[in-house]
Amino acid sequence: MTDTHTQEKVNRAVLVGLSAHSLSREENATESSMEELEALLETAGGTCVGSVLQNKDTPDPRTFIGEGKTAEVKELVDNAGADMVIFDNALSPSQQRVLTQELGVQVMDRAALILDIFAQRARTREGRLQVELAQYQYLLPRLLGMWTHLERQEGAIGTRGPGETQLETDRRHVRRKIQKLREELEQVRRVRATQRTRREKNEVPVVAIVGYTNAGKSTLLNALTGAGIPANDRLFDTLDTTTRTLEISDTCTVLLSDTVGFIRKLPHHLVEAFKATLEELAFADLLLHVIDASNPEWREQAEVVESLVVELGAQQTPRIDVFNKSDLYTGDIMPHGEDIVSVSARTGRGLEKLVEMIGQRLDTGACRVCLHIPYERGGLLDMLYRQARVEQVEYGQTIEVTATCTPKVLG
Repeated sequence: MTDTHTQEKVNRAVLVGLSAHSLSREENATESSMEELEALLETAGGTCVGSVLQNKDTPDPRTFIGEGKTAEVKELVDNAGADMVIFDNALSPSQQRVLTQELGVQVMDRAALILDIFAQRARTREGRLQVELAQYQYLLPRLLGMWTHLERQEGAIGTRGPGETQLETDRRHVRRKIQKLREELEQVRRVRATQRTRREKNEVPVVAIVGYTNAGKSTLLNALTGAGIPANDRLFDTLDTTTRTLEISDTCTVLLSDTVGFIRKLPHHLVEAFKATLEELAFADLLLHVIDASNPEWREQAEVVESLVVELGAQQTPRIDVFNKSDLYTGDIMPHGEDIVSVSARTGRGLEKLVEMIGQRLDTGACRVCLHIPYERGGLLDMLYRQARVEQVEYGQTIEVTATCTPKVLG
């Protein structure tokens, strides 16, 4: 008997992680990175039916976790009725191939899972292009695995047959596709550069919000600007950059820009692909690094963000560390300093202080003035249009101009 409401099949996954002495701290799986992997799985629409964390000196070159552990995972998969296995660590294409054969279900690693979430979430054309590019780059070295069955049948001498040519054709197709996507993204960047030039001409400072995924960046943007962006308690809820204006004072308006959340072990292709969205960081006048104060691992999360900010070339940009969710902070004493502020975007606590700090760093000292310019000095009006914000011009006995200008222009 079939259910009339055909529900989407939910993937049941077993999660596997390896902690090995020979791997770096970033590459290893830990209790908390496994919890994060489970949250990623739920975000992707799957459910976890079992979890295995293996300790070992070095990864096994063939199966990554070793034969014995692979058999154990296989048993868990069969008993739990799982249809996929997801590794917290990065797998090589050949390890992924061997594990898929031995476990009899689809095997993927954290990078592939994150790519899948990004593919579900990207809304703008640019976001979609970036995800597609990252997926193709991830796929290219793994194409071979899809063709090995042909090579095995044909034996060494006959392998120059259709299997090989088909693989080459596929590779060429993927490479062409990658090239085309890169060109399209370059076009997007050019448009963005033009917009940026226009903004600079209007002298509107840009504030970029960065932080670990789910630290509350969108909630903060909403609280400050009333932007009304959906802010949900889930990973990678924002993929496409949202920009809103925030009036600090009568004479100082800034653009606030929300960026995609960072996460540890972010696939390298994605950092590459998202450089277009994130290059805004390097051009921002101020970074707001939003830190989830309620998370016991906030220090590790802040480090991940730090290293990505450096990789994107924005380490010179002035910044304010914003400890969000401070109403849920459980530590002894909240970090404090002149570039640190504690807020709760949900309750609104500390937001006035934050706006004041943004103003102190970005307010150019501009003021609104009313100038009477004699007609013979009419050239000054042209200068004002170029270097100040002209609001109103009236022609009477003199040219009466209302404009907002910096002390430099006034001088």
